[in-house]
Amino acid sequence: MRTRAIFGCAGMSLGADERAFFREVQPWGFILFARNVHDRDQIRGLVASLRDTLGDARAPILIDQEGGRVSRLKPPGWKARPAAARFGDVYANHHEAGTEASYLNARLIAHDLLEVGINVDCVPVLDLPVEGSDAVIGDRAFARDAVAVIDLSKAQIEGLMDGGVLPIMKHIPGHGRATADSHLALPRVATDADELSATDFVTFRSLDTCPMAMTAHVIYEAIDAQRPATTSPKVIRDVIRDEMGFDGLLISDDLSMKALNGPLSARTKAALFAGCDIVLHCNGRLDEMKDVASEVKPLEGQPLRRAAHALSHLVEPDPFDPAAAEARLTELLSVSA
Repeated sequence: MRTRAIFGCAGMSLGADERAFFREVQPWGFILFARNVHDRDQIRGLVASLRDTLGDARAPILIDQEGGRVSRLKPPGWKARPAAARFGDVYANHHEAGTEASYLNARLIAHDLLEVGINVDCVPVLDLPVEGSDAVIGDRAFARDAVAVIDLSKAQIEGLMDGGVLPIMKHIPGHGRATADSHLALPRVATDADELSATDFVTFRSLDTCPMAMTAHVIYEAIDAQRPATTSPKVIRDVIRDEMGFDGLLISDDLSMKALNGPLSARTKAALFAGCDIVLHCNGRLDEMKDVASEVKPLEGQPLRRAAHALSHLVEPDPFDPAAAEARLTELLSVSA
């Protein structure tokens, strides 16, 4: 039986210990980073090896291919894609051009990913940065306006899914107000619950049919002053599931980030208890993965239903002309120049 985890791996090919561990633990899927990337043939081989450990040719393989500074597939092997804010600039001048550009860019990213066997991209970023917030989100957000973010993210979701790649919206219920980078420290947000509901939460509530979402390692003091969203039963139950109406697959952000503390086993237990369907561990360290695995649970019940529903959205892409799409995207991006 598969388990409620997504793991990274250490390098560009699997070692014997990794293969044995993945075969034993049977995680739901895997995530790739720049350390795992050399060229197309190498990635295809790594992806095939990962799926072979699970005996599942459609197992989820995730990557963060946002564009801009968060891009694991980089030049010269892959075309550089703009950061999300670039599409917000186009949208500000011409709404239709911005949404079409966001769609085409996502469709081209999906083409690149599916070509090497990757079928999940950790986008869109639905966070709304505010003045004085940490730069960790910055130009990864489409805009500071919720309507623009919703329109551009909807187009991005559609572009990915039309290309046979599943999206994961992040960082639910909103990382935009955080004054710290959750990779390095635990952010706290003191904004009252009504204002959060009217601003930060709007984008996620409006796109609640996205198949998957990734949590924020952020404390929202007005909702749960003790626990970040990832490990807060109150945030997940009252905000994400009830107020936002999200019934898709809920994945934790990386458990190894410094926003969380304690042993990896305790973090795993807390995230699953809070209501995360799947836990994510990214750095590929086998000792840490074993710690996570000691508390990870079988994928069954509601989490299994949500996982199956997410994967049911995977489609075979229609015929696609990348060169024509690139030309049209270049034309659209000139709208804000």
